[in-house]
Amino acid sequence: MPVYKAPLRDMQFLMNEVFDAGQLAKLPGYEEATSELVDTILEEGGKLCEEVLQPINQSGDEEGCKFNAGVVTTPKGFKDAYNTFTQGGWMGLSCSKEWGGQGLPLLLNFMLDEMVCSANLSFGMYPGLSHGAYNAIEKHGTQELKEKYLPKMVTGEWSGTMCLTEPHCGTDLGLIKTKAIPKGDGSYSISGTKIFISAGEQDLTENIIHLVLAKLPDAPAGVRGISLFLVPKILDDGKRNGAVCGSIEHKMGIKASATCVMNFDNATGWLVGVPNKGMKAMFTMMNEARLAVGLQGLGIAEVAYQNALIYAKDRLQGRGLKGAQFPDKAADPIIVHPDVRRMLLTMKSITEGARALAVWVGMNLDIETKHTDAVVREEAGELVALLTPVTKALMTDHGFDAANLAVQIMGGHGYIRDYGLEQFVRDARITQIYEGTNGIQALDLVGRKMPERFGRMLRRFFWPCAEFIKANEKDPAFADIMPNFAKTFQRFQMISLLMAQRSFANPEEAGAAATDYLRGFSLLVLGYMWLLMIKTSHQKIAEASDKAFYESKLKTADFFFAKVLPEINSRMMNIQAGSKSVMSMSADLF
Repeated sequence: MPVYKAPLRDMQFLMNEVFDAGQLAKLPGYEEATSELVDTILEEGGKLCEEVLQPINQSGDEEGCKFNAGVVTTPKGFKDAYNTFTQGGWMGLSCSKEWGGQGLPLLLNFMLDEMVCSANLSFGMYPGLSHGAYNAIEKHGTQELKEKYLPKMVTGEWSGTMCLTEPHCGTDLGLIKTKAIPKGDGSYSISGTKIFISAGEQDLTENIIHLVLAKLPDAPAGVRGISLFLVPKILDDGKRNGAVCGSIEHKMGIKASATCVMNFDNATGWLVGVPNKGMKAMFTMMNEARLAVGLQGLGIAEVAYQNALIYAKDRLQGRGLKGAQFPDKAADPIIVHPDVRRMLLTMKSITEGARALAVWVGMNLDIETKHTDAVVREEAGELVALLTPVTKALMTDHGFDAANLAVQIMGGHGYIRDYGLEQFVRDARITQIYEGTNGIQALDLVGRKMPERFGRMLRRFFWPCAEFIKANEKDPAFADIMPNFAKTFQRFQMISLLMAQRSFANPEEAGAAATDYLRGFSLLVLGYMWLLMIKTSHQKIAEASDKAFYESKLKTADFFFAKVLPEINSRMMNIQAGSKSVMSMSADLF
């Protein structure tokens, strides 16, 4: 059975030492969010994940959800765990006090989400979807809808879903066929079929609040004609609404999370937001969901690394290449072997860099939400928007890669069910697909974020990175790293300009280079995160009682810059190669 220990020391290092998250307590509404309180809450959240959620992860995967005539039953232990989760107030951690939440920073929710996803990704789907639905209703719903639904969503008595795609349209939501007919009393009759609806039906909550994309009778064609509707499972009079689960999917992973086909047959619903502007409201859920899915990948990467590390230190096999490292034992532990170390350090360096990125994004999300200066809010919002596709794609790709590396380290033991690593591989795979595949994230970055206001969004990252390089280029702490990183940074800025010029003349240039650009940009962002961590570690190590923690950071950074960051060079070469080799072959030659 796999094990898990919440990475609290690393989270505290990032929040309290690298980014000074304590400054969030200066924002209106966050006055209670002192570093001491945040640390205490994370410690309790870690215990919840280690002691309640992680023990039912493997059994939940083996049992899976059960479907019978529209009723979905979650695996043994899930209902009790959900009750423990909601009774502890975890559902309302960052929700507004107006609706019964605790009103704490979103950053805190980010860190909790990572731990929940490490411990039990399937379980995390249930409160995760509810949080997204809560945000959409709070930002776009009428006062009446907020007062009726949000308090019970905050307590977790009711849950939420997002019902977007349909069997025929995939990500092209302009093709949806679900209809919404006005009933004359302010409500609408919703009819249609939605697929891949996470937590669309379950036995954890009294009610499920579906947010459904549909089209009004006079709606314009395409995405301009989509509206968003709130459709509860149970109506005010206690009767069942016309929203029924038709089946659940038999999936590769996250088997304890119900993925449903939802049939809406003259279901009663209420408009959320403005008619024909449903995509704007839905993107409130989508953008948060993309960040949340990124944290799912990060969670899987962390737990996979922990289990691979334990195995590498315990498993005796062969001798070190320079001779016996542990001559008193029958063989050396496999952690002495260079290739095992390569895999572990790849997992560790990207995971810790990605966690730093999560803290940076989470803090800016809070600044965007709460800061009193409109200019500061706008700047923070632009940075979050820029880094959303990066966060989603980078962390989910890494989660899957890290799980596979962990299996490789454990060999045959990783491939069998007993150790639990094969579940991490299966669970992680979906994260690269849902809430927009990672290819779509790449297109979002190069097709929307890059050209936005003549590159203004890109500058939200390029400027602070350039300023850090200039301010620290002579610091001895960076003597072996900064020259090469600075050159790489300058080259990537030039590549960005080249892409913009080519794409203006031929959109297929952007499409062909998008994935390489996203990966290269992600590595550059990780490099900046590691520069920040190096600086802090050098400042702290001399007087620290836990010097080993900071030494580990510095050694891990050395590996990242020597062995991981250079991938960016091949990505830039691919971008320069253009689209010809991708697009010149006709479809019949494939």
